[in-house]
Amino acid sequence: MATSRLLRTSAAALAATALLISGCSSGSSSSDAAASPGRTAEAGAQRPADDASLAPLPAATPANLRPYYDQKLSWHPCGVAGFECATLKAPLDYTKPGAATDLKLAVARKKATGPGSRIGSLMVNPGGPGGSAIDYLEQYAPQPAAVRARYDMVAMDPRGVARSEPVECLSNKQMDRYTQTDQTPDSPAEVNKLTTAYRNFAKGCEAHSGKLLPHVSTIEAARDMDVLRAVLGDQKLNYVGSSYGTFLGATYAGLYPSRVGRMVLDGAMNPALDSRTINIDQTAGFNTAFTAFAKECIKRKDCPLGTKSVQDAGRQLSALFKKLDAHPAETDETRKLTESLATTGVIAAMYDNRAWPVLRQYLAQAKAGNGRGLLTLSDSYYERDPSGAYANQMYANPAVNCLDLPSAFTTPDQVRAALPSFRKASPVFGESFAWASLNCGYWPVKPTGTAHRIVAKGAAPILVVGTTRDPATPYVWAKALASQLSSATLLTYDGDGHTAYGRGSDCIDTAINTYLVEGTVPPKGKRCK
Repeated sequence: MATSRLLRTSAAALAATALLISGCSSGSSSSDAAASPGRTAEAGAQRPADDASLAPLPAATPANLRPYYDQKLSWHPCGVAGFECATLKAPLDYTKPGAATDLKLAVARKKATGPGSRIGSLMVNPGGPGGSAIDYLEQYAPQPAAVRARYDMVAMDPRGVARSEPVECLSNKQMDRYTQTDQTPDSPAEVNKLTTAYRNFAKGCEAHSGKLLPHVSTIEAARDMDVLRAVLGDQKLNYVGSSYGTFLGATYAGLYPSRVGRMVLDGAMNPALDSRTINIDQTAGFNTAFTAFAKECIKRKDCPLGTKSVQDAGRQLSALFKKLDAHPAETDETRKLTESLATTGVIAAMYDNRAWPVLRQYLAQAKAGNGRGLLTLSDSYYERDPSGAYANQMYANPAVNCLDLPSAFTTPDQVRAALPSFRKASPVFGESFAWASLNCGYWPVKPTGTAHRIVAKGAAPILVVGTTRDPATPYVWAKALASQLSSATLLTYDGDGHTAYGRGSDCIDTAINTYLVEGTVPPKGKRCK
């Protein structure tokens, strides 16, 4: 039941998965994770929005919003050494601001260390939606000392996320049952069980967070960022966003083009696509990642998916999923490894090719009847800790996504009609992804957003970064966003995994860091490995 994977996935969750994997596979050599060739994920038909593009907001701040822009933050030490935290007030509804309904948004920063003159603040967001920017900044953010010397590093958990008025939906035990729900229904009874799970999830969110749900859109989160920019005393917003964070950053640029400073959008999304196209593109993207994994795996005598061909490896993985659908594998706890959890575990490993050695190990275990390994990967994806508690991202993710765009599907019949397209995009993952695309169809709040182009005319140079075999944000999306933004330059990483910055390419890191410190974009058409 990996509803979040079909839309946007947090780079922070990816980093957590990578750390978990590195701890489990410390004996693997660097050659085990070598990148494999594969086609870029351009199989999904691109269905852009109409000619409409996101219109900028008026430059002058409305009088009823001045109290928010003029507020003073009270900073105090917190978290990791050297960090300080504060609370930013933002209106629940920007069209009807009022102190009685204000939101309290958590902010953290670490001041520029020097040497060198301070450039300003650098805001970061890891994506999701639903990833905690504060956790990301404190634990995983890739900016090196040269960047941190010149910027105050700043993170704000967006509205509805983590420390900022978090969306809440289900208990941990209810979430365990939800994530195990069969997402490839084979009968009317199983379809009913799946749709009931979606309905109950939505009802839980409405019951616990009903007043907040209509106000967690990306546009509102971008407006919160502008309030924070002003309160920090910055004339321009300097920003690094990953995955969904690129959509948030691009939205900011569209709303406030004249306030864009140095902006990096890594693992870019295409805002002009509807939900169905996004989901098919991601299905193709994960198929591309699996193809690269399988090409490497079948060269090994111990490949758990055989040594014949990529196609045969896919058939063997599908057979394993089918076996788990009928007979879930035992683990060392009361939960068993179901088909849904196993699929999520494999998907988690597709985000980072450094996870592939341990994925081979866990697939071999699962084929032998031991589901512990893939369950561990699934838990890392869902941010389920050893105590059984789930992070807020599983709730914030659909809350934002279902508000930003109309649902890909609203009935099971629509899913059935689309199954051939999804299976064509990925014979292994297509059916699961198609049914997961139905989750927003039962959301209790009507969507307020639509697909649209973002031009940001007049913005300072923006750096868009795309990875050629990125499963979650296919490379074609980076090319599309770079072509929409009036001042964008595309930087390409020819490699595997989700996003590029801080993942081992000196070429990528140098280009991004030079841009952040010196303001110089890389030459047009620059590609890195």
